[in-house]
Amino acid sequence: MSDFDLIDDPQPGQNAPEFTVSELSGAIKRTLEGEFGRVRVKGELGRVMRAKSGHLYFDLKDDRAVINCTTWKGQVAGLGVMPEEGLEVVVEGKLSAYAPSSRYNINVDRIAVAGVGALMAMLEKRRRQLAAEGLFDEGRKRPIPFLPEVIGVVTSPSGAVIRDILHRLRERCPRKVLIWPVAVQGQNCAPEVSNAIRGFNALTPGGALPRPDLLIVARGGGSLEDLWGFNEEAVVRAAAESEIPLISAVGHETDTTLIDHAADLRAPTPTAAAERAVPVRLDLLAGLDSLGARMLTGLTGGVRIRGQRVRDLSRALPRPEELLSTPSQRLDHATARLPAALRSATQAKRGALAEAGAALRPRLLRAQIEAGAQRVAQAGARLDTALPRVVTLQTERLATRAARLRPETLTLQVGRERDRFDGLSARLARVSAAQVAGWRSGLEALERVRTTVGYEATLKRGYAVVRAGEGIVTTKASAAEASGLEIQFQDGRLAVAATDTPVAAPTKAAKPKAQRKRKSSEPDQGSLF
Repeated sequence: MSDFDLIDDPQPGQNAPEFTVSELSGAIKRTLEGEFGRVRVKGELGRVMRAKSGHLYFDLKDDRAVINCTTWKGQVAGLGVMPEEGLEVVVEGKLSAYAPSSRYNINVDRIAVAGVGALMAMLEKRRRQLAAEGLFDEGRKRPIPFLPEVIGVVTSPSGAVIRDILHRLRERCPRKVLIWPVAVQGQNCAPEVSNAIRGFNALTPGGALPRPDLLIVARGGGSLEDLWGFNEEAVVRAAAESEIPLISAVGHETDTTLIDHAADLRAPTPTAAAERAVPVRLDLLAGLDSLGARMLTGLTGGVRIRGQRVRDLSRALPRPEELLSTPSQRLDHATARLPAALRSATQAKRGALAEAGAALRPRLLRAQIEAGAQRVAQAGARLDTALPRVVTLQTERLATRAARLRPETLTLQVGRERDRFDGLSARLARVSAAQVAGWRSGLEALERVRTTVGYEATLKRGYAVVRAGEGIVTTKASAAEASGLEIQFQDGRLAVAATDTPVAAPTKAAKPKAQRKRKSSEPDQGSLF
């Protein structure tokens, strides 16, 4: 054995430094962040979860691997595209590691859709979702006002769109225009457009800043990415919730966005939106002139026709001379008789006055006045002596009656009368209840008797009633003479036309024994058979 055999050979890795779990996780995190830094990764979004804190957690995957992604609450507004499960995107962010669970993830601060195909798929999915909620229904859309006083325009203040709209409105029919400047593409487009629509709806009608009667959301043409802000859900919901009628004029005629489906009217271009917002002023004036001319012609013709009708009707009326001839003659005759009648009436009144004056002599009147004065003096003398006696007598009667009116006596009497009244009321209630019960029992008995002996009960046992008009037929001869018969069964009546061919009566032997027995046991009902 050599001296070198006494020393053990070192095992592989024994000279490597030792790490704690935290040190190794930190080293891995620093290596990842230093080696990769910011990365751009393409993949399909998987599970998407928004925590109560506002942070977003989602997965980015392909056919062989999955990477966890995180977006903090303050970064959500700058993503550009909200993550949706199944959407193919390109994410950009910082690669890092999460030491407590030994996982690496990407802190995403920007998301872009990977290609036009993915955008179209996302657009179609969103369109179906919003249509299922009824935001695109034709029944909820409002009519566009014919001539709005104030028009609100949501667009960029520096583009050619607003100039085209203002020029077209000024050319057709000048109106008051309120412009709400917004970004028409990029990340700020959707929130600014939705806030503008809701801001116009929040204005008070008749306030210092008038509320528009019509809204126009306009933008020029562009690619699908440029127009994407008008496909955002916030913009579509704001357009659907708008109480003011809204015209969508986004892009060219071939461009279609989701706001076009939610708007009350879609215009192919911003210029077309201005044309559909207001009519042509000159056309309105020409129409008013035409209507005025037609009204004048109609009034003139109506007056002329009615004047001719009045003249035609006047020819059938008698002449004024004929109408006044007879009254004029009566007036002339009355005028001729008036002087003689006045003289005779004056003489008659004068004679009556003379007769009345003869009866009015001063001596006679003086004697009547003196006799009346004597009667008054005698009555006054008797009144002086009789009045104290009458007052004394009435005072004594009043005192006597007041002595008899004691409160205790009245209270006792009222109590006795009340007890008597309560007893009578109780007796009346018992008697009334008993009498009503007796009447009810009698009526029920009579109803049972009527039901038992009535002919309706007999009808239920197989009989019938034969009628001819309002009368009841009881014989064969009466039935043969009737023009028509009506047979009443248990469940209704049947009309039977009379025939000339007599029907042979069944022989007595042909009748079933059970029927003969039942007939003999039934009471005679006259018209029942």
